[in-house]
Amino acid sequence: MTDTQTPIDSPAAETAARKAAMAIAARATAAELAPVETAVSPMPEIRTLRQPEIGLVMVRGRVGGDGAPFNLGEATVTRAAVALAGGEIGFGHVLGRDLDKARLAALADALWQVPAHRAAVEAVLAPVRDRLAAERKLSAERTAATRVDFFTMVRGDN
Repeated sequence: MTDTQTPIDSPAAETAARKAAMAIAARATAAELAPVETAVSPMPEIRTLRQPEIGLVMVRGRVGGDGAPFNLGEATVTRAAVALAGGEIGFGHVLGRDLDKARLAALADALWQVPAHRAAVEAVLAPVRDRLAAERKLSAERTAATRVDFFTMVRGDN
């Protein structure tokens, strides 16, 4: 049994699992999220609360990673919100200008909140998780290939 199939036994654990699922949905492509529309049968009634819309957010930075914050610039984001007939509300926030991806991410979030549909949503997100893990591994391997190990030799009787 994988960690996505184990029962969630506390509100904090459920919140953390939902955040993880939303983070994966945000990094997925629209094509990778498209199967969420057919993953659940029958699909519950979906009501659009917020049509996908594009906006800007201010990106903040810090000097040296922990120094004084400063405004780095703006980034485009797309957001959407949907509600299921059972009252679950899903939100989608994605970087860029992809309206369909934001809507699909919101749908995935709403469906994930229904325990009966959670496994189906996780099955849609699993290939995305695998792709992201493979990309991280490849990046780590490429970085490791450029690593230089320095060592110090003691010279003389110092």
